[in-house]
Amino acid sequence: MACTTILVGKKASYDGSTMIARNDDGRFDVKKLITVDPKKQPRKYTSKIAHLSIELPDNPMTYTSTPSVDLKNGIWAANGINEANVGMTATETISTNPRVLGADPYVIYQEKKGKQKEVPGGLGEEDYVVLVLPYIRSAREGVKRLGELLEKYGTYEPNGIAFNDENEVWWLETIGGHHWMAKRIKDEEYAIMPNQLGIDQFDLEDAYGDQKYHMCCSDLKDFIERNHLDLNKGKTFNPRYCFGSHDDGDHVYNTPRGWFMGRYFNPNTYKWDGEDADYTPESDDIPWSMVAEKKITVEDVKYILSSYYQGTPYNPYQKYDDPKKGIYRPIGISRTGVMAVLQIRGYMPEKLKGVEWICFGANPFNTVVPLYTNTSKMPKYMSEVSLDVSTDNFYWGSRLIGALADPHFGTCIQHIERYQMKVPAKGHQLIREYDEKMMKDNDFSLIDEANEKICEMAKKETLDTLGKVLLDASVHMKCSYNRSDN
Repeated sequence: MACTTILVGKKASYDGSTMIARNDDGRFDVKKLITVDPKKQPRKYTSKIAHLSIELPDNPMTYTSTPSVDLKNGIWAANGINEANVGMTATETISTNPRVLGADPYVIYQEKKGKQKEVPGGLGEEDYVVLVLPYIRSAREGVKRLGELLEKYGTYEPNGIAFNDENEVWWLETIGGHHWMAKRIKDEEYAIMPNQLGIDQFDLEDAYGDQKYHMCCSDLKDFIERNHLDLNKGKTFNPRYCFGSHDDGDHVYNTPRGWFMGRYFNPNTYKWDGEDADYTPESDDIPWSMVAEKKITVEDVKYILSSYYQGTPYNPYQKYDDPKKGIYRPIGISRTGVMAVLQIRGYMPEKLKGVEWICFGANPFNTVVPLYTNTSKMPKYMSEVSLDVSTDNFYWGSRLIGALADPHFGTCIQHIERYQMKVPAKGHQLIREYDEKMMKDNDFSLIDEANEKICEMAKKETLDTLGKVLLDASVHMKCSYNRSDN
C-alpha cells in the first residue's frame, strides 16, 4: 500500500514523547477506530489473502485498531496502541530489486488446482497488527516477535513496520520473502519513509552482538554474501544499495516526498532548491534520519503528512501555470483511509501515556483528534462506521469535506485552515484538563468521559465546517445562472 511514514525519537519531540505516524493510503478504504477486547482476539487467525492459519498466544492485551469496515479482504488493522503503551503501525509498502527476490522469493498463495493442493501464502499488511500488537510489552519485543513470524511464515510483499514505546522507536524492513532488518531511531532524530526501502546505514556487528540499535534475521550476513548482494565500497554498509530500488518511478512517486519532508524539518541544514542543491526531489541519497532544526510537534507531523509541495513549483493547487505543477506524487493524497499519530508520553501515569491522534480521508482537508487509548471502548463517533455515507461519524464527515473542498480549493481553504487550527487546539485543551483532573484525584475512570467530550467537540466543528464548505461548493456549481450573467 502506497503510504508515507514519519518516526520521532523522544528527544526530538516537543514534550519528550515518542511518536510514530503513517498515512494509510488505500483505495478510499472505509475505516473506523475501535478498541479490541482480549476476549474477541482470535486464538486461531486465518488471513483472507494468503489463506494462512496461525495459532496465537492465550494472553492477548487490549489494543486500539483502525480496521477496514468492509472485511472482504481481511481486517487491515493498520495501527494501534496496546494497554502496555506500545504503538505499532503496519505497513509502509517499500521497494526492493530483482537480485533480492531472485535469492528469496515472496511466499505467494497458490490455489488448489486439480491434484495440486492449496499452498498458503505468507504474511502481509492485512495481518501484522493483529498478530503482533496484542502480545508485546515494548517496541523491541515487537521487532523480535514480528521477525520470528517473518522467518517462519515469510511474506508476499515488501513492508516497513514501526513500533514505539515510551523510550524507543524501531523500524523494521522486510527483505525478500523471509529476511528482515530493524533499526532503532536515535532519541534526538526523526526518520522518514516514502514507499522505499529507507535505512541507509546498518551495523551488522551490533545486530549480531549487543543489538543496541540494530537487529536482523539470524542469517542476514550469509544471505548477503551467498547472493553477492553487497554493492557497497568502503566500510559503511548502506542497505539501500543491497536491498533497495533505484527506479525511474521512484523519482516521481517516492523520493520527492522524502525531499519535501527533509526540506521542512531541516531547511537550513542542507540546500534543497536550485541548481546547486544538496538534495533534489529526485535524489536517491536523501538521508533516512536526521536531527531536526527544532523540536517536532504533533501539528508538524500532521502538516507534513498532509502536504502537497506547498511553496514549491510542484504544488497542484497553485493558480499560476508551471510545467512542474503536479508532476510529483503528493504526501497528502486523495485516497488516504486513515492517518494516526501514535504518541507515547513517558512522563505521564501508565493509564494516560498512550494518546492516538486520529484523522480520516484526504489529509490536506481533514483535522486530527486526540483520544486516550487505555480504554475498553471508543466513542461511537469514531467506532460506529458503516459503508453508508453519514454525517454521524468522523470518517464520512472528513471524506465529505475533502471531496467538496478540493475542486474549490481557493475559496474553501480558509474554512479548512480554521478547522485544522480549532480542533487540535481544543483537543490539546481537553487532554490537558483531563490529565490534570485525573492525576489530581488519582482517578483514571474519566478516560471514557474525556474521549466522549473530545468527540462531541470534533463532531460539532466537523459539521460546522462541512456546512461552510457545502455552501461554498454550491455557490460555485456550474449549473448556476443569473439574468445578469454574460
